[in-house]
Amino acid sequence: MAGPVNQQNEQLREAAALVAEAWPTKPAAGIVLGSGLGSLAGEVDAKAEFDLADLPGFPAATALGHRGRLICGTLAGVPVVAFQGRYHLYEGHNAAVAALPALLTAELGAAALIVSNAAGGVHPLFRTGDLMLIDDHINLQFQTPISAEKRSSPSYDSELSQLAAEQARQVGARMHRGVYVAMLGPTYETRSEYRLVRTIGGDAAGMSTVPEVLAARAAGLRVLGFSVITNVGFPDAIDGASGHEVIDVANRASAQLGEIVQGVLRRAFA
Repeated sequence: MAGPVNQQNEQLREAAALVAEAWPTKPAAGIVLGSGLGSLAGEVDAKAEFDLADLPGFPAATALGHRGRLICGTLAGVPVVAFQGRYHLYEGHNAAVAALPALLTAELGAAALIVSNAAGGVHPLFRTGDLMLIDDHINLQFQTPISAEKRSSPSYDSELSQLAAEQARQVGARMHRGVYVAMLGPTYETRSEYRLVRTIGGDAAGMSTVPEVLAARAAGLRVLGFSVITNVGFPDAIDGASGHEVIDVANRASAQLGEIVQGVLRRAFA
């Protein structure tokens, strides 16, 4: 009987074969679009589309703002696979399932993974609607999708990050650089939790992304990561946030983020 890892590997091969049959092009990059950021998928010149739940081993996406679609085509003239939605540990998935978009990206032969998320900002200079280029992360989800022999570091590609910073300046986006802290969720952080995040070196907190990044690096992919600061969580002046408000802010920021991502793709992979 095949173990869970062997079964997942077989399902990934089946999923990749299904995608390649409909779209026989090797992507240069995969893009994981987080809460409210799925509109960037509309910029892709789509050649094939799938519901994630129709791919072997992929469950349906259930989180608010996550459509659960895979879009295959070109963005800024570069072949990509864009995941319009992701899986979260708070939905009951383990880290191996949360890593599936990254693993499929690698199985399809891509060279890089670009991840995005909505996050609460704890840095005193951050404001709602700002972008943050992820320089590093802290994993407070206490799960990993990889085994010890596959670990890899550093997590985020310095060359791609530099290109993203240059693109942000060109489009006039207010983008910081910082450390993303992954929490379990699904509740938003308390004042004390935000204080903890800041104390341990975090600049923004969210509920995703790290499993994909760990899996991508273990598979040899270059990684570029962004957070949209959808609410601020200063411990002594915390603002309230709801899921719909988070998505509204992310949607407003997605146009600039889309310009940055497309600029990076053109310069790094075209």
